[in-house]
Amino acid sequence: MQNNNIIDKNIINKKINLTGNDILNPVLLAPMEGITDLPFRIICKKMGADIVFSEFIASEALIRDAKKSFDKMKFTEEERPIAVQIFGNNPYAMSEAAKIVENAGVDILDLNFGCWVRKVVQHLSGAALLKTPKKMIEITKAVVDAVKIPVTLKTRIGWNPDSKIIDTLAPELEATGIKMISLHCRTRDMGMSGNADWSYIDKVKDKISIPLILNGDIKTAIDARKAFLTTNCDGIMIGRAVVGYPFLFREVRQAIDNNIITEKPNIDERIDTCIEHLKLSIEYNDFPKGLYEFRKHYSGYLKGLHNASIYRQKLVLMNELNEIIDLLNTYRDFLLSYDNENQLQILDNNS
Repeated sequence: MQNNNIIDKNIINKKINLTGNDILNPVLLAPMEGITDLPFRIICKKMGADIVFSEFIASEALIRDAKKSFDKMKFTEEERPIAVQIFGNNPYAMSEAAKIVENAGVDILDLNFGCWVRKVVQHLSGAALLKTPKKMIEITKAVVDAVKIPVTLKTRIGWNPDSKIIDTLAPELEATGIKMISLHCRTRDMGMSGNADWSYIDKVKDKISIPLILNGDIKTAIDARKAFLTTNCDGIMIGRAVVGYPFLFREVRQAIDNNIITEKPNIDERIDTCIEHLKLSIEYNDFPKGLYEFRKHYSGYLKGLHNASIYRQKLVLMNELNEIIDLLNTYRDFLLSYDNENQLQILDNNS
């Protein structure tokens, strides 16, 4: 297993303040549909995420009092500061939904202007609003005027290579009264493919005074340091890289705060965290829904471990919590008895 070691001597000293308290060298959990539910947010918070974001919630569904949407908005005190993200393309519906979010007691309201998936953009929401920037500004202003809590937004650099407009759009968005922009440094047509263009962080930061958060291609603790040290970002946001591997938040915190690369989680911690997350999923999503919802996380927690695919195939077919825990503990015993040197090499190369 890799020992703690010093990376370099460069000190990172960034901060944001959205809710009355400074957050130093902020590391945020990105909103992800089907992923950032309450149980996962609790795990990420424990691992070092400074602000956690909910899954996106449709504004129209909120104002129709849809139960599923209200369930997405549930949170615990240990998650604070907690941000809830909404999406839509109607200024009135968005402002009314914003009031509902504020009344729920959350700390931050985030606007989704960056989702690239078809089911969102075909309704002219998410990243589709990058094609109608005036509409985006109208929505943002309506929401800011409707609530007292800080309003932030997440977007992309443009719709396609021919319309990378964020550097000119950002000042107009700031003028509406928003408190922070999280920028996924890809265009909508890229989806999650290709490389994020971090150069847009400096292009945008030169034109605004509010915090700017870098999102895109932060996969390791080294990436996190690079983002802080090579751009003018005020913080970073991590998404896909922590799915099934929330330990990355702890590794990033050590890298940016203490200039060290810390040890990877050992077998016991990976299995224990998997079980903890599973129990939280059942506690907050009820049984059997919580068990079913959790199945997508097995691959992440077990990634790179010897014979993981065999055990994962069994786990996703099980319907009893005690049986699942017994199998995970059996797998733990198998891994610990496996050739120690080979196993640790697998962990380092594939986590």
